[in-house]
Amino acid sequence: MASLSILNVTFNCARELIQPEAFARHLANVLPKPRGPDILVFSLQELAPIAYSFLGGSLLVPYYKRVHEAVRITASTLGEGKYGNVITRNVGMTALMIFAREELGSQLEWIEAAGVGVGLHEMGNKGAVAARIGLQVAEGSIEMTFVAAHLAPMENGLERRNEDWKNIVQGLVFGPVENGAKIARTRTSQITTDEDGPLLARSSNTTHSLSGLYTPTAHLFLGGDLNYRTSSVKPTPKDYSKYPQPTKDDTDPNHFAHLLQDDQLTRELEAGRTCSGLQEAPVNFPPTYKYSNKARAVAATTDGETLDWAIHRWPSWCDRILYLDLPAWMKEQDPSNKIRIHDYTALPLMPTSDHRPVMLLLTIPQCPIPPPDDEDSDGDLRLHPPYAINPIWRQKRAAARRKEIVVGLGAYFSLTWEGRGILLAMLIGALGAWAVVQSMIKD
Repeated sequence: MASLSILNVTFNCARELIQPEAFARHLANVLPKPRGPDILVFSLQELAPIAYSFLGGSLLVPYYKRVHEAVRITASTLGEGKYGNVITRNVGMTALMIFAREELGSQLEWIEAAGVGVGLHEMGNKGAVAARIGLQVAEGSIEMTFVAAHLAPMENGLERRNEDWKNIVQGLVFGPVENGAKIARTRTSQITTDEDGPLLARSSNTTHSLSGLYTPTAHLFLGGDLNYRTSSVKPTPKDYSKYPQPTKDDTDPNHFAHLLQDDQLTRELEAGRTCSGLQEAPVNFPPTYKYSNKARAVAATTDGETLDWAIHRWPSWCDRILYLDLPAWMKEQDPSNKIRIHDYTALPLMPTSDHRPVMLLLTIPQCPIPPPDDEDSDGDLRLHPPYAINPIWRQKRAAARRKEIVVGLGAYFSLTWEGRGILLAMLIGALGAWAVVQSMIKD
């Protein structure tokens, strides 16, 4: 059966511009050749400083352009094929960028998007942004939902992370996205998640025909800095000797496999307390966080792996990519229908961040997920989501957006050189005006 290949990458940018050449080089090393994936997905956390992230617009363009350039360079190494940007979306400091091979452009039927903040006062310093796209094939439309997320930090933040996931499921409500000069077709009511548009308008609280994170006929992929750690308490100086060190012998006490046994996400997934119904490919790579400044300096001169850790955090697999398996009714119709994992690994450390990027390469059947014959199909989460849509999701997001603008303006004028320059110019102008007025009074 024909398949559709997807490369999903998650990276905590640490509020720095990425280095396109290095990023592209690392991507090229893991891409299938000679033909690259059909779809490229980037889940980006801490995309930019808080002022730029909260205000958005043109302030984020330089950060997005670096990713575009990385994709262009990567595609050039394949020798054929180009990628077009399907959608770029952010909620606060978390962004989602989806690219597709240009020949798939004519098959794109519709796009929907959603976003929710779960940070301080529900702002977007932590949160999730998502897109759902419909790709036309002979049998109908392949629906794919991609989510970029950033959950609560710290070793002792386990319960908060689980609560963040619940709030994400309750707050991600999908609406149509403008595609050029026209609105993409949609199967939901005419709502919008435009951060700078009608979202701020008053609306009813109805959720009758709204589309949430789980839908019967859509694939679901989650990538992000989920922030699950390997301990619930901060490390002590004595613990540093237990940190993973380079070794290929998994029986060696210094091998990362021993620390992986304490991974919070694995435990919480098995208990059903987070990322409901999602699963993960086997983790066969070292922790992705938190690397020392020394390691980052080494990464600036070599692509080799170095395991030099910051001593005040437990090394952890914070950066993960999960997916929802095909529903039972699709597998029963044709046992050959499968999601096939081809690679799940961490890319080399970038000098701009203390996180390593993580990538998942997989293929899905190139046919739609059919609707179930039985709406009670064995309690499948596609039909019975773990949490209902919050009836006041729109008002909550609008209120948080207003707070983001206030915080963003405050950060812009106090923390950025250009903001300070504007304040200084305004002050000089005010003083000059005052001086002119005083001279006129005296005359």
